[in-house]
Amino acid sequence: GQSLSARFHPNGRELAVSAARRGGHDVFKFDLRLRTLRQLTSHPSDDVEPSYAPDGDKVVFSSSRSGQSQLYVMNADGTDPVRISFGEGRYTTPVWSPRGDLVAFTKQHQGRFMLGVIDSDGSGEERILYEGYFIDTPAWSPNGRVLLFTRGDADPNGTQYSIWSVD
Repeated sequence: GQSLSARFHPNGRELAVSAARRGGHDVFKFDLRLRTLRQLTSHPSDDVEPSYAPDGDKVVFSSSRSGQSQLYVMNADGTDPVRISFGEGRYTTPVWSPRGDLVAFTKQHQGRFMLGVIDSDGSGEERILYEGYFIDTPAWSPNGRVLLFTRGDADPNGTQYSIWSVD
């Protein structure tokens, strides 16, 4: 099936990937040495965009299992998924910070696009760091201080994309 959003495990020997099987997307672990695929989530709603914690013990992913896309964290073996975002709007593209304390995400709500962070355990409130026309694909700097993201700007010739950063 269609596969999306592959991310390396910190050990470099495995990938977390979202793949479509039997109608919906679920999160899988792909062992690069053995070439085996193991299903980690099994839910009627789409589970997509997995990202490993820096120690490899947890995975954050986006899922529409609560109606709109929200963020969930589960053990790396697929057990105990817990919802960590509860705001209004669609939460997507989660990525774990190098220190493991935060998860960056993009959010859409009422036609607005946002880049934010939330504590990796869901405690505390989400913090919106940037708003713009089209915000996507956050990526952390190795020291966890800077977030890169793509931003699209409306143009008569179509959307023009550029890379931005926020400290």
